[in-house]
Amino acid sequence: MSQETNFKTADGLAERLTRIRRELHQYPELSNEEYETTKRIKRWLEEAGIAIAPFPLRTGVVAELGGNRPGPIVALRADIDALPVQEATGLPFASAVEGKMHACGHDFHTAAILGAAFLLKDQEEELPGTVRLLFQPAEEKAGGARQVVESGALEGVHAVLGLHNKPDLPVGTVGIKGGPLMAAADGFRVEVKGKGSHAAVPEASLDPIVAAAHIVTAVQSIVSRNVGALDGAVVSVTKLNSGTVWNVIPETAVLEGTIRTFDEGVRARVLERFEQLAVRVADAFGTKASVRWIEGPPPVINDEALAGLAWEVANEQGLTPAVPVPSLAGEDFAVYQKQVPGWFAFFGTSGPEEWHHPAFDVDERALRLAANYFASLALRVLEEATKE
Repeated sequence: MSQETNFKTADGLAERLTRIRRELHQYPELSNEEYETTKRIKRWLEEAGIAIAPFPLRTGVVAELGGNRPGPIVALRADIDALPVQEATGLPFASAVEGKMHACGHDFHTAAILGAAFLLKDQEEELPGTVRLLFQPAEEKAGGARQVVESGALEGVHAVLGLHNKPDLPVGTVGIKGGPLMAAADGFRVEVKGKGSHAAVPEASLDPIVAAAHIVTAVQSIVSRNVGALDGAVVSVTKLNSGTVWNVIPETAVLEGTIRTFDEGVRARVLERFEQLAVRVADAFGTKASVRWIEGPPPVINDEALAGLAWEVANEQGLTPAVPVPSLAGEDFAVYQKQVPGWFAFFGTSGPEEWHHPAFDVDERALRLAANYFASLALRVLEEATKE
């Protein structure tokens, strides 16, 4: 049986996608290092007769299907990078690379969108437009989507569709929601400068540790007193470093952490208030604080019309659509949504652990379902766009 014919059977497709996912899983590569992953994706696409598009990316792949009939361009996106996590699954195809693992399921995403491409290839002549495939690098560093946009790969795109596996949703369930789905994810680094002294003579110091501790306490009031009860926000200080020895008050203290928000207005307000508190609290203790922001992706805001189509297609595919609980995790798919209408799904994978856990895994029965679903949804979006 030829490979192309094999794609046309449900069992054949599932078997092929499982092999692809396991190969990717066994050889993970970190953000902006996905050279071998890129080669593998190109090989699988070329074997299926799918054209690689000439967009300038150092890692990652853009490919295209259709274009034989006039119509819009719909993009399907999968992220391809792994994490610096030591795998602890015990799987026979566990990571062969020390300290690196597909602990967020990007191997699943890549295999699923490849499967959608294989299915769409079978009906390429009839596609009412073009399907552009975005195999994006560096999602975990929140820079890959910007690389794709800068390459020009989003130019002319009518809509972009993407997915993330969801371990707490059962296989066969699709989390579908219009509006906010995932949060903006900003980081901060606050440096507090004071005056050092012997620990036995604290009055001679301007203690940055005391000032930093009060900053940590003060910023906990931001969500409760500056954000409405119906708006979501998180302020977490996750790191506080200062000093080198037990009997010396140091000159500096550094604290780091993250702020998560679903709304751009709330985002701006929380970041402004955080900086005000850090600077003014430090000043009250005679120290000086400087805040450096690490800008993360904006919030994922799903297009309502696309979400409606996604719900219809899920029902037609025999899947179970459900409205998911929004996640405060960040996702740079949001960068695409700043350019064109986009919709992002949570796809049920019945996983044993959440994202980024060393024992993270997916139920591979979801691969064929996701491939079928995104092939059908891309076609539906093309058909609806041609009516406009």
